[in-house]
Amino acid sequence: MQRSVRLRAGMFLAPFHPLDESPTLSFERDLELATFADEIGFAEFWYGEHHSGAYENSASPELMIAAAAQRTKRIKLGTGVVSLPYHNPLMTANRIAQLDHLTFGRLIFGAGPGLLVSDAYMLGLDARESRDKLDRGLDVITRLLRGEWVTDSYEGWYDLRDAHTQVLPCNPEMEVCVASTFSPNGGALAAKYEAGMLCLASTIHGGYDALTTNWRIACESAAKEGRTMSPASIRCATDIHIAETRDKAMDQVREGYEKWKLYIKNQSEQLKESPAHLSLEDLLEKNQIVVGTPDDAIAQIRRLEEKVPDFGCILMLDKNWSNTEHKKRSMEMMARYVLPAINGDNRNRQKSFDWARANRDGFIDVIQSANKRAFDKHAVTSAASDGTTPPDPSAPFESLKLGA
Repeated sequence: MQRSVRLRAGMFLAPFHPLDESPTLSFERDLELATFADEIGFAEFWYGEHHSGAYENSASPELMIAAAAQRTKRIKLGTGVVSLPYHNPLMTANRIAQLDHLTFGRLIFGAGPGLLVSDAYMLGLDARESRDKLDRGLDVITRLLRGEWVTDSYEGWYDLRDAHTQVLPCNPEMEVCVASTFSPNGGALAAKYEAGMLCLASTIHGGYDALTTNWRIACESAAKEGRTMSPASIRCATDIHIAETRDKAMDQVREGYEKWKLYIKNQSEQLKESPAHLSLEDLLEKNQIVVGTPDDAIAQIRRLEEKVPDFGCILMLDKNWSNTEHKKRSMEMMARYVLPAINGDNRNRQKSFDWARANRDGFIDVIQSANKRAFDKHAVTSAASDGTTPPDPSAPFESLKLGA
């Protein structure tokens, strides 16, 4: 399968850190991974926002990105995501604009409604209104980031009067992305705001099938406005950990998976359909995760391409199942083996390799002929001067042809 859009790779960190881990060092690890991702050529790195439940302990993607920006040079950094209902739109727009300058224009503004109901509860918000607020917030924030002055109000949320951002983004073409999981909301909003889609449930039950539906909704909605959606703007996030063998990969993540599952049990063990009741083997059988080899990662990407051909970026969803050393090795193997296979980077190299093999006998004959001419010329010159006989010029090449 030959792509018309090159696949990019990135990392998405909610993040997840178990309760026995130092929060200080967990933040440091998440920044270290961004530095490594930058070094090996990953295109994007995303940090999330959560406020309760203990494991997803990063409350501000903006703070993480500001720190990561000082340690990286090329990689784009995304808010994954800013939960818009929790923030005043003007304050959000000001933070995003400033952060884009701190990254020298490498920021991707990812927005969502907020995933954890417990977060909304602490703020006294009705989580059932979050999707409507996401739409309203995006409307206001994108206008502010374009330099508009906005007078608008939303009872119980904001009351803006001549609101404007003093400093506009460093990158006037800064990309906006909308979180998309199961509902059609993400696709509709992506089309409405000419935004990318951040598909955070792309391989789990329900989310995989929703990819096709949500992408179709986005394309149809954009067409009504006379626009075309680009599949390059779609990010598909999924659990991927790869090693040299499947057994090695499983050994590297099993302990971390059991620790992560304690968080899921704490959130939803009472539900029969909760992933808290599933083993690693169960998830592998359902194709919801990859714990295996580069070939397994390639196969998962091909499955995603069946839903959205030429989707733009595969995000390795990091749930802290492995230690940092093994995680880095997995990331390196993604860049070293998986992306080249998907993008056909070695297509011409393979053709050249095959061509050299097919023509090797002829090339060796030329080398032998050239060598014989050199020896013959030397023999004539030597015979004229001292009468000596040069060695047989074909001897070393006969050995070569026999594989010696």
